[in-house]
Amino acid sequence: MTVRDRGLAVVVAVLWGANFIAIHVGLEHFPPVFLAGLRMLVLAVPAVLLIPRPAVPLRWLIGYGLGFGTLQFLFLFLGMYAGMPAGLASLVLQASGPFTLVLGAVLLRERVRRRQWIGIGVAVAGLATIALLRAQTAALLPVALTLLGALGWAAGNLCNRLAQRDGEAVDPLHLTLWMTVVPPIPLLAASAVVEGPATGWLATAEVFTRDGLPGLVALLYLSVVATVVGSGIWTVLMRRYPAGVVAPHSLLVPVVGMGLAVLLLGERPSLPELVAGVVVVVGVLAASAPGRRGVGVEPPVARV
Repeated sequence: MTVRDRGLAVVVAVLWGANFIAIHVGLEHFPPVFLAGLRMLVLAVPAVLLIPRPAVPLRWLIGYGLGFGTLQFLFLFLGMYAGMPAGLASLVLQASGPFTLVLGAVLLRERVRRRQWIGIGVAVAGLATIALLRAQTAALLPVALTLLGALGWAAGNLCNRLAQRDGEAVDPLHLTLWMTVVPPIPLLAASAVVEGPATGWLATAEVFTRDGLPGLVALLYLSVVATVVGSGIWTVLMRRYPAGVVAPHSLLVPVVGMGLAVLLLGERPSLPELVAGVVVVVGVLAASAPGRRGVGVEPPVARV
């Protein structure tokens, strides 16, 4: 990669790492399920109006939207609303990488090398350590919800891969934007049942006041900056270089997320959690690293 493109990859990691700070702020102004749906609705409307639907099988587009756009953010937002620290959430969500490899091996019969299995085992050990540490403080539920979000992301990755495999000249960014058409209906319907039919819309009206301005900025950041700008740059880089060259930069996301959480939110992860976090990153890196001949599962990329 050129120095310029490496810089762009780092910029994307910063944008995605800051995404977790935006979620934290957004949850102070919106109910969690409603925020997950509204974030997608903001993108779904212009996507339908301005971008042609990608020529992919409808089942994979729906599966991508349900896994990546619905389940991932539903459980992530619920986990953070239940007390999952923003920095730790950015780390635990990286479990999507090992989950993708396992699901790909089980459901798609994709080949996983011994080194990747070892990496998965290391990452799982790190995540289990974090879960045990959190369980000692009665905070296991947020970790479990965030892991379910990572599993949803992994399921979405598989549908994304199948959509691009079976589609015709698919633009990955267009596919990502059209994926946002799926989540608003189930998420907003769930919000109406669980959080109340008017609660989210009243919160939306309040973000247009002075006190609610941070919530509006957070919503726009989640929808436009993190998804459109971040994913747009990442898509360009993925087209220029092999996935194994670009994808490891996504491991900077939890580093940025945890760093910003310390600086802006005053979070203080314990030393054992930091050590376990390093173990997770090392495991994910080993699991997603390409082999000498490029054999194996293409690593998933972070788009949050």
